[in-house]
Amino acid sequence: MLKSRMTSLVSSSCVEIVTMSLYRNTVWLLKGLQEYTKGGYEAAARSFSEADLEVAVSGRSFIITGANSGIGKAAACEIAKRGGTVHLVCRNEDRAKEARKDVVEQSKNENVHVHLVDMSNPRKVWEFASGFSQNHNLHVLINNAGCMVNQRELTEDDLEKNFATNTLGRKVNSCFSDLTLVIWTYILTTALIPTLKKSENPRVITVSSGGMLVQKLNVEDLQFEKGSFDGTMAYAQNKRQQVIMTEQWAAQHKEVHFSSMHPGWADTPAVRSSMPDFYAKMKNKLRTEAQGADTVVWLAISDTASRQPSGLFFQDRKAVSTHLPLASSRTSPAEDQKLMSELEELAVKFKS
Repeated sequence: MLKSRMTSLVSSSCVEIVTMSLYRNTVWLLKGLQEYTKGGYEAAARSFSEADLEVAVSGRSFIITGANSGIGKAAACEIAKRGGTVHLVCRNEDRAKEARKDVVEQSKNENVHVHLVDMSNPRKVWEFASGFSQNHNLHVLINNAGCMVNQRELTEDDLEKNFATNTLGRKVNSCFSDLTLVIWTYILTTALIPTLKKSENPRVITVSSGGMLVQKLNVEDLQFEKGSFDGTMAYAQNKRQQVIMTEQWAAQHKEVHFSSMHPGWADTPAVRSSMPDFYAKMKNKLRTEAQGADTVVWLAISDTASRQPSGLFFQDRKAVSTHLPLASSRTSPAEDQKLMSELEELAVKFKS
């Protein structure tokens, strides 16, 4: 009898999970078709204030990760055009040099610097942050780097690749993996917060994704060791982690303005390579790289953005909810804190 009841409860729970997942995915897709496309951007842009980006940022220093293409490169161009000192953090030397050349040509600003960092190695992330802090000031950190790995793979440190890049901060082969990116984001941000606090009006912007709306934080399986692996869902889970990290940092470090954002569905090299089927179906509706980068730039330089409360999630220059209606994706403060504690424990292991 007890075994029968337990089987019934497990079966019922599985049905609820599948049903909720289907609900979230359906609502998110409909939302995306309306808001995340080029048409969604153009509709939102009608209410933008041009004056928000009419800002000179000469003398301010910006780090942008994943800046050799896509949204990162587009953001670098816009910031450089306004006089900012831009530090491009990249892995591939040839692509980084080409990106710098393009940014300088478009902006007429020579204060664009390349930093080559092996983001597949968390120790190198710590080393970069330490060296940068000793030699440069920093006003704005833009955590942009990342992409999707479609099968579960481990780094040489036994970190799941997606997590290591999207959360802790790790780049593997030609692409950021999800766990690695979360670790990369955590390490780089944590290491640079003391430097940011020395500057006027410091900011941290993390490029997340609206895809995180389909996921509830799961602190019991950060490296996707349980069940079958789904790269798309792992990516969404890591983007949820980044949003929660932003909220937690905002609460802990009042001197720094933190924000996360969704760039919409943009036509970038990462989308073309990681999501070929999606790209084939949606390519005529995707945003340009500049449109995807618009809110990144707005958060990085505008006075209007800095007056927003710290820790919010933005889409098209507006703070938006981090949860879909009735989606049961909220977590407890204890779960959020557990995420931060586990990231700290992992990150410290790689600190020299």
